[in-house]
Amino acid sequence: MTSVSQEGTVFGAADEASREDTIILPEPVFVNTELPEPEHVSQSDSAPRRRHIALWVTLAIFLTLVCAVIGWFFGAGWYYQDKAPLGVEFGGVSVSGQNAAQLKTTVKNAVDRSTITVKDDRGKTVKASLKDLGVAVNIDKTVKNLLAAKDENIFVKVNPFITRSVPLEATVRQLPVSEYLTKSFVDESNRAVPSTIGFDATSQSFAVTPGKGGRMPENTQVIKQINSVIEQPGHPTAVSVKYQDVTMPISVETAQQVADEANARVNAQYVISNGDGKNFQVPADQIAQWIVTDTNPSKGTISLSYDKQKIVDYMAANLPQQLNQDKVDQEDIIDSNGRVILTKIKGANGVSIGNTNAVADQIYTSLTHGQGATTRVESTVTKFDVKQTKSEMRIVIDKTNQVAYAYKNDQLVRTFNICSGANGGNESDNGNFFIYLKYATQDMTGLNDDGSRYLSKGVKWVSYYNGGEGFHTATWNYGGIASGDPANHGSHGCINMYEQDSKWVYDNCPQGTLVQVVGSQPTGPVR
Repeated sequence: MTSVSQEGTVFGAADEASREDTIILPEPVFVNTELPEPEHVSQSDSAPRRRHIALWVTLAIFLTLVCAVIGWFFGAGWYYQDKAPLGVEFGGVSVSGQNAAQLKTTVKNAVDRSTITVKDDRGKTVKASLKDLGVAVNIDKTVKNLLAAKDENIFVKVNPFITRSVPLEATVRQLPVSEYLTKSFVDESNRAVPSTIGFDATSQSFAVTPGKGGRMPENTQVIKQINSVIEQPGHPTAVSVKYQDVTMPISVETAQQVADEANARVNAQYVISNGDGKNFQVPADQIAQWIVTDTNPSKGTISLSYDKQKIVDYMAANLPQQLNQDKVDQEDIIDSNGRVILTKIKGANGVSIGNTNAVADQIYTSLTHGQGATTRVESTVTKFDVKQTKSEMRIVIDKTNQVAYAYKNDQLVRTFNICSGANGGNESDNGNFFIYLKYATQDMTGLNDDGSRYLSKGVKWVSYYNGGEGFHTATWNYGGIASGDPANHGSHGCINMYEQDSKWVYDNCPQGTLVQVVGSQPTGPVR
């Protein structure tokens, strides 16, 4: 019999017995040893990756540059915060990086170099500085303008490609130029003189000084050259002038008309209120300082203008002094029933003024239009408090009857015979006063009516209430006290008393005691 194993091996009958001893080998497994073909990347897949990397590199470089630029801008802004910015020129020269002190030196040097050589048609030559020609140069304002030349924003300020040329801050007046040229080129006997106006302190008004006819240089080209130097200072220049004969450069009538216009402004009232009852009127001579006259002999005119900066400066400096008020609390003296006997200290609100520039604007506008103005400055008002003090002791001096009454809590406690001040200017003053100074003993001195000096040594129990007037012992005048006769035996203003009475006042009436002097001066004895 033939059998087949699971592995597919054929066995014969004879082999059945030995089948258990047979080793069956597994079917060999064949492994593919061929290497796989390598995976290939196409050029179309690598290009986006390279572009992606390049984009990030570019972005990183851009951000780095942006940060550097921003950092430079802010760093430069900090560096130039108190210096002339990049791109600022003065007189054609860069002044970037100069601080205020350096700029001031630069401007001064430029002004010194800014000369104008003037030559006439006869060959006479003069070399004039800006000061010689009456040009008012404001160096501090020029420095301020240089520092603020590019203050629009930080990016403009530190951008070197944005430039600014700053001129000299200066004011040119026609009259000083004409006067300088006339004195330099024309003999005194032949000079033409314009009529002018000026403020007279005595009359507190503008007055006319008449001129005269004659010869004068024509200054148009010189004025033009001065303006050119102001735009680009620091360089000497030259100009020629010609002469002209005139009857009078500016007539008296023209000058008088302008003087009248100026006086209308000087005579107008400019009043400022602090909003709490206190007013300040600007003095006439101060208004005159704000009026600027520009005399132009070449055109035969005088014009008025108004210096607003002077008005602003004056208001800022003077209004606080004139209109500010310290708060003063009111102090009332009351009796035992709470009724006010006397206001010892009158109360006053505290006032602190604010924006003086707004007032300056209003005054400037009114001055320009030839009108007065009443305006109020901004202010903060603090209301005063009222304090009440009860008067335990009070003395009433009755001059009519030559008697003094002492009250305690409004109850009469003592009555004194007295002798008050004598006739002829020594009468004791009527009014309400307070004891403010006391001496147990004092030497008293003063002047008699004839001018001689008196001396009373060792005067006892002195209580002053009104300057040099007070209560005191007067042993030398007991007769005057007894008769109540100040007309013939009065003092120099004090209240003469017996010693026991003046001591009682000294001992019982402290400083602050109210003293009320009433009545009229008797003409003879009252007792």
